[in-house]
Parts: sequence; C-alpha cells; structure tokens
Amino acid sequence: MKLTHIAIWTKDIEKSKSFYIKYFNGKANDKYINTVKGFESYFITFAGEARLEIMQRIDIKEEKNDMHKEYIGLAHMAFSFGSPGKVDETTELLRKDGFQVLGNPRTTGDGFYESIIADPDGNRIEITE
Repeated sequence: MKLTHIAIWTKDIEKSKSFYIKYFNGKANDKYINTVKGFESYFITFAGEARLEIMQRIDIKEEKNDMHKEYIGLAHMAFSFGSPGKVDETTELLRKDGFQVLGNPRTTGDGFYESIIADPDGNRIEITE
C-alpha cells in the first residue's frame, strides 16, 4: 500500500500554492476548476513523490465544531530537509518572510530535530532533519 496524497482546504489557493512551491520545492499541476461546485484544486508534488492536494470551495468555512462538515485545515504535515542546519535555515527564512513560527528548532523527546511553522491558513507544518 502507498499513501497517494494528503488534502487540505484553503482560504486562498494561489497563496497556498506559492507557499508550498517556494519553501518546500513543490511542483504544481495545472489548476482543476469545477465551476458548478465552486471548486478549485492543485496537486503539489514534492521530492520522493509525496503529493499535497490544496483545495478551495466557496462553501467551506473555518468552523470546526461539527465533525460531519468539511472545514479548513488538518492536524499537521512534516517535511524532512535532511539536516539540522537546513531546519534552522528554513525556519529563519519563513520567520523573516512573516510566517508564524509555532515552535523553534529543537530536539523533541522522541529524538527528532524539528521546528513547527504555520502555513498561510494556519496549518501546522513540522520542518524536520
């Protein structure tokens, strides 16, 4: 079995696309648009064939109180950069560019060196070695 992709709802699909391309070296496909449903999406492909589907639809809200409804976001995603130095460098670049650093680089209790940042929609992203 192979995980094919993770999907997230976004408030601003173009901003999210740019974020994942610039900071995580993603490659986007052509935008899919379904005008009947008010739906748009991109698949962003990363090294190692991992893919993220970023989606936007006019009726998706930020309300998370009803587990039977779709809402913006997910728990977190993790991207490996290969070294503690790259974790530090990428974290500082994101901080400089105005993104919120939720957890500064550190070694976690289970031995991972990582930081945590928020993407344009506030989704948590772990930047790991």
